[in-house]
Amino acid sequence: MLEKQKRWLAFYLLCAGELMIVIDTTIVNVALPSIQADLAFSEAALVWVVNAYMVTYGGFLLLGGRLGDLYGQRRLFVLGTALFTAASLVCGLSTTQWLLVTARAVQGLGGAVVSAIALSLIMNLFSETEERAKAMGIYGFICAGGGSVGVLAGGVLTSALSWHWVFLVNLPIGALVCAFCFRLLSADRAPAHAPRLDVWGAFTVTFAAMLAVYAIVNKDGALLGLAALLAAIFILIESRVRDPLMPLRLFRLRSVAVANVVGVLWAAAMFAWFFISALYMQLVLGYDPMQIGLAFLPANLIMAVFSIGLSAKLVLRYGLRLPIVGGMLLAAAGLGLFALAPVNGGFWLHVLPGMLLLGLGCGMALNPVMLAAMSDVAPQESGLASGVVNTSFMMGGALGLALLAALAAARTEALATSFTQAAALTGGYRLAFAAGAIFAALAAVASAALRPPAQTAAQPA
Repeated sequence: MLEKQKRWLAFYLLCAGELMIVIDTTIVNVALPSIQADLAFSEAALVWVVNAYMVTYGGFLLLGGRLGDLYGQRRLFVLGTALFTAASLVCGLSTTQWLLVTARAVQGLGGAVVSAIALSLIMNLFSETEERAKAMGIYGFICAGGGSVGVLAGGVLTSALSWHWVFLVNLPIGALVCAFCFRLLSADRAPAHAPRLDVWGAFTVTFAAMLAVYAIVNKDGALLGLAALLAAIFILIESRVRDPLMPLRLFRLRSVAVANVVGVLWAAAMFAWFFISALYMQLVLGYDPMQIGLAFLPANLIMAVFSIGLSAKLVLRYGLRLPIVGGMLLAAAGLGLFALAPVNGGFWLHVLPGMLLLGLGCGMALNPVMLAAMSDVAPQESGLASGVVNTSFMMGGALGLALLAALAAARTEALATSFTQAAALTGGYRLAFAAGAIFAALAAVASAALRPPAQTAAQPA
């Protein structure tokens, strides 16, 4: 009995570490307008407060798992948590743009290690099917529900105190997780066959993504070409090394290839939604941070409800393809509504309907996309397949956000000479929302290539 209690306490400790990472993803979005005003970020430069985190997070997700295999999962989980917590302190104390962006990049590195190892540790804690299913349900709810906590906490902290506290709130959580790790988690054991570290793979894919994002924001064709060259080198490396970060053979499976394409397109739309709608609500509609947090709450609550069982029931009944196609179309419709939002928009007519559609769409599609990525791979490679689609998701989000933010800024600049500032900003945001809707619609088209329901509905676990 005591051993079982310790196992569940260890599980909740791991969930607390992951919750800290999940909260940080949405809590910052609510504070973005305040950060922009305080540190004098331009529209294009503000993207890096989000992208500096996403690029390093996505680039090091797979490497984080490899480091855990090589040097011990408990050791790396503690190190990742400590690094994330220390970077949060620097973010919270930042008074310059470069310091905040640099610290956000370090946060992403720590967050990648924590996320990559937490799920593996949870799987190792529970060997019985029933316990593992229960644990994964709770873990999924925390990952989805953390978004709701983040938007509310971001609104409360930014309104009552300042934007600095959206980062400082991580300090007590990180300190408690580090303090109890060695008491609750089992000691690391040396692996019998540890994989080699694909250092050059991690280096090339991370810098390719960073250069691509920077090139898009700054309209630099030469750097974009260099990013493409690095991406090609990464693919060459992955085809030749013994233990690649992203095994190319996985993409021979239709489900894996489709899930990654959908993940890239969807993330490009979703991250732009969080980023641009927060700016629209504050800079055009005049919402304060608390009101922005409450505006996001319906969508996040809907996504959380889907994560604790509703999504699994849809997969059992309809397979993987229909929920993904339907979810992507709903998300496209939600972004389409935002693309019609006027300068003098109201919450009930111009904000809430789009939020509800996006919450329904994301809730329906998120779990099936992850399942599709793992449905045809061997059980011992399911974690690797999950890491690959997570990496595609983060990279798609970073590149898509950079592209749509650049489109919005260019459109706003073009309209600024003939219209008021609010009208010019609205014109830029509407163009970005429309482009995001196209990305979501393309994701629906791509997901139609998945196998029919009869061939996938039996694999929802």
